[in-house]
Amino acid sequence: MKRYGMVIGLRPEKIAEYKQLHAAVWPAVLQQIAASHIQNYSIYLRTLPDGQPYLFSYFEYTGSDFAADMARMAADPTTQRWWACCQPCQQPLADRAAGEWWSSMEEVFHTG
Repeated sequence: MKRYGMVIGLRPEKIAEYKQLHAAVWPAVLQQIAASHIQNYSIYLRTLPDGQPYLFSYFEYTGSDFAADMARMAADPTTQRWWACCQPCQQPLADRAAGEWWSSMEEVFHTG
């Protein structure tokens, strides 16, 4: 199992919409997440002192080919429709790596 942390900005005027979307995630999206070997997926919201809201996500990947599982998820039509609803709410970081929407975070501590 590998742990992942990600971060992305959230447009301030879209906070309520983003929360509403995630209060009732589509069942097919949840099924795709599970089929992609992702578990313990959480998203946290925090407005930092700069006034910008950010989303922080954490999940555990239990599969053996992360790139292939993420490609299958990205190709799923329902997931594509879900992302089309969520992405206008999000504001990717300017310094994100090429090909990233959510920016990867480095794990610096874990108990276990």
